[in-house]
Amino acid sequence: MDVAALSVGLNTIWVVLTAAMILLMEGGFALLEAGFVRQKNAVSIIMKVFVDITFGALVFYFLGFGLMYGKDAGGLIGTSGFLLRGDLSHIQLNISNETYWLFQCAFVIAVISIVSGAVAERIHFRAYILYAIAMTGLIYPVAGHWVWGVGGWLGKLGMIDFAGSAVIHALGGFAALAAAIFIGPRIGKFTPEGKSNIVPPSNLPLASVGAFILWFGWFGFNSGSTLNATSGSIGHIAVTTMLSAAAGGAGCILFTMFRYKKADPPMVINGSLAGLVGITAGCSFVPDGAAMLIGAVCGIVMVLVTELLENKGIDDPVGAFAVHGASGSLGTLAVGLFAKPELVKGVGLEYSGLFYGGGLKLLGVQALGLAIVSVWGFALTWLVLMLIKRVMPVRVSKDEELIGLDVGIHGVPAYNQDHDFLDVEQLKSRQ
Repeated sequence: MDVAALSVGLNTIWVVLTAAMILLMEGGFALLEAGFVRQKNAVSIIMKVFVDITFGALVFYFLGFGLMYGKDAGGLIGTSGFLLRGDLSHIQLNISNETYWLFQCAFVIAVISIVSGAVAERIHFRAYILYAIAMTGLIYPVAGHWVWGVGGWLGKLGMIDFAGSAVIHALGGFAALAAAIFIGPRIGKFTPEGKSNIVPPSNLPLASVGAFILWFGWFGFNSGSTLNATSGSIGHIAVTTMLSAAAGGAGCILFTMFRYKKADPPMVINGSLAGLVGITAGCSFVPDGAAMLIGAVCGIVMVLVTELLENKGIDDPVGAFAVHGASGSLGTLAVGLFAKPELVKGVGLEYSGLFYGGGLKLLGVQALGLAIVSVWGFALTWLVLMLIKRVMPVRVSKDEELIGLDVGIHGVPAYNQDHDFLDVEQLKSRQ
């Protein structure tokens, strides 16, 4: 076997394996969100994850991949590659287009999964399917083309987002914020005076396992974005990913002990995830010390943003915006501060971070790109939900919400409790 063929083979194995790791994160999302919501809505969370994987993959194959990675039109959208056909010669990678599609498909599924948690326990299943189609077929691919597509206008300006703090997490987080505001809080979450009532998670051990699976999958998320099995940066990326996640969790433990006089388990779970989100943009370009600082700051800010949303009457059951929107924003901007010259130049990028003598150029580009992507995610989500509302209910009925979406929408509870037969009407009458 010649060296070129061996290289293609190694890269293909690497990308497929890391894509599988990212797809496993959907199990993490499912367990995390099912553990955070009430028991009567656990099945509905699982069903949304299946929507993400099934509809997300199909729509991205038919439409999204072409818009994101097709031949560029004015820096705005791709115009080829739909159904993986047409001119994709501009994608010059040492893997097949099919392999590349699989990896990117795993990313798009992760984006829509961010939104599902923010609208948990009250969005109508049919409306969610339509929104998932819009996110995976239009909202994410267009924004992704701007940054990652060959010829995308933000990428040409020099924006750096290695594995998606902005394109995936800030976009998904601000979309989640728009959806949470649009659909409104859960019944009883806030008093008439605006005071927030605590809705206890149904299963914190389950949520913890979900977080650990997400943490594991993140090594595929970040290291896999090299798309190269022989890249010398894989080890560095894995180390910065680990350190930032650890610092996010540790920072959250210490901060909640100081703020609440006890370590808050749901916050600590989300603190580690915040650290992972924050390092995603710069995992290949920042040193270890900066990675720990980014993670710790993201973990602490996540707590403060969670409190802010509660005070503003915004109901986000799993902390989707605080984890993904806020931390993704911080991580994107952090690249403009901490990108190390030798790490940036090693991959042919021009600008380094402010703290390494690079000036304000990169920070300014990062801020502009972040603002554009975030506004796009928020505004398009609001518009899509308005359009959906014209043809069907976006929110379940009051009775369905009080009964729980598992029985009210899907006709089955999450936990059978050894009943031989289920009478759905009888279950409803007991609520």
